Amino acid sequence: MKIYHKYLLYQNKWIHPYIRMVLGVMTSITYLASLLLIVGVVYEHGFTISGEETQQLHRLYRGVWAVFMIDVTLRILLEYKDTRRVFSKLTWILTILLYLTLIPIIFHRPEVEGLILQFWDFLHGKPYHLILLLLFSLFNISNGLVRLLGRRTNPSLILAVSFLIIILIGTGLLMLPRCTLNGISWVDSLFIATSAVCVTGLTSVDVASTFTPAGFVVIILLIQIGGLGVMTLTSFFAMFFMGNTSLYNQLVVRDMVSSNSLNSLLTTLVSILAFTLVIEGVGMLAIWSNIHGTMGMDMEAELAFSAFHAISAFCNAGFSTLPGNLGNPLMMSGHNPFFIYISFLIILGGIGFPILVNFKNIAVYHLHRGWRFLHTWSWDRRSFYHLYDLNTRIVLIVTFLLLLFGTVGIALFEWNASFAGMSMADKWTHAFFNAACPRTAGFSSVNLAGLSVQTILIYLFLMWVGGGAQSTAGGVKVNAFAVAVLSLMAVLRGTERVEVFGRELSYDSIRRANATVLMSFGVLFLFVFVISILEPKVSLMAITFECVSALSTVGSSLNLTPTLGSDSKLLVALLMFVGRVGLITLMLGIIKQKKHTKYQYPSGQIIIN
Repeated sequence: MKIYHKYLLYQNKWIHPYIRMVLGVMTSITYLASLLLIVGVVYEHGFTISGEETQQLHRLYRGVWAVFMIDVTLRILLEYKDTRRVFSKLTWILTILLYLTLIPIIFHRPEVEGLILQFWDFLHGKPYHLILLLLFSLFNISNGLVRLLGRRTNPSLILAVSFLIIILIGTGLLMLPRCTLNGISWVDSLFIATSAVCVTGLTSVDVASTFTPAGFVVIILLIQIGGLGVMTLTSFFAMFFMGNTSLYNQLVVRDMVSSNSLNSLLTTLVSILAFTLVIEGVGMLAIWSNIHGTMGMDMEAELAFSAFHAISAFCNAGFSTLPGNLGNPLMMSGHNPFFIYISFLIILGGIGFPILVNFKNIAVYHLHRGWRFLHTWSWDRRSFYHLYDLNTRIVLIVTFLLLLFGTVGIALFEWNASFAGMSMADKWTHAFFNAACPRTAGFSSVNLAGLSVQTILIYLFLMWVGGGAQSTAGGVKVNAFAVAVLSLMAVLRGTERVEVFGRELSYDSIRRANATVLMSFGVLFLFVFVISILEPKVSLMAITFECVSALSTVGSSLNLTPTLGSDSKLLVALLMFVGRVGLITLMLGIIKQKKHTKYQYPSGQIIIN
């Protein structure tokens, strides 16, 4: 045996186990340092701190910097081949930026004015260090969360726990002194954090008079995280910045984001984030163009207002910085385009990311088709009907019918009631807006407590159905509702198969849709029953409206939320959590799954008439 081969054998048998142990310990230390850094940043910006505390935080930041530097250096020196394979290009860029922080330590500050001095000051500055360390912390934590999937942990349970952790973190952040004007109780803070993460919009306090700009920043971040989904964000960061992940991790994430294949998994994640940022950005500019110079705000305040409401609308959250929500007098005159922009943001956020990805694929196909025509002057006459998948067709048709039904119904019953005194254009605009909001945004332009019983029933139905699957909306989802209706029609027609658009619906889709509808009624009955005991003086209609709004993550209320007791608020918060995570997902995480068996029992018939 050659000496080189003996060295490799000795290295694999004796050295590598110690290397893996050292790197494993460093990974644990890095996770702890990441958490400490985030806690330190929150403490610094959430409290009024003294000079001594500032110095202690500065020592903490330097310690975290040292941990990250040691961790990266050890991985490059001890396992360069694996590190080179695992690290992505962006990770290498971040590593180089981290090593650049050594320049102010090795070299003294230049005495000559110029570009070199400015570069030295930039590398030595706190913003550069802090942003870089926060990026490393975020990517490390994301990578750790995704790696949990590789331990065969129940993905449904991880999804539920991730939402719960973000809610608890948000609760603590909203209780920081700099986030509120006069403080807030932990119950109200928990309620608002749950409502924001679950993109509901129910509020137990007046948001506009309770929170400071820092508090609004926390709320909008919670809304954005909740709207996109915790695992969607962490999976994106882990796969895009921290390199490759295990095959099992990718399979689980693929099912979470409804990707067609593993090859398109990262593309799907990027598309989801790109769609979100582009639509919210365009919505922000559209809103700003309508409110500019009409609300007595400076440019910075107008842009902040526009960004907040664009994110809140697309994520179907329903939060507003205005007293009285969007029924504020500032918005009720001459701002019809604003309500239309908000409505379309709600609809785009509520139809589901798979439909948006399908739209992107259709647009790319037509662009390629046009490009080929310009090069060959031969038009491709083949049908492109197949580009619209079955899920897209069903969601778009049902969404259109629900919006049409809601707009006409609300206009019919509120024309001379809540909409009295408005012009015809205003009436139709607010009818369309109030038909889009139960899908499930929770904004309001009129006092919902003053609506007719018929309009409230329309609201209840629209809230219960909700938006599309894999979207920012809640409810039983239009997908499940459509499948349940098609299944019912098949039973009434006496057909064994459920068919639509030349396709036969799978048995699993029908089973899940029926289970979702049945479970939603069961959960609603249970919570309405319990809250009616806790709040005996409240009408059953108001309690039912509140519970449907919470479970469907709508955020509309008949002015009941602030008057609820602490126990009822906690129950409504729990209902929001259940609605955001999903009834089926939550049950899959709690109930032990039965293994597939290779045998079948004899079939039996139950008399159903």
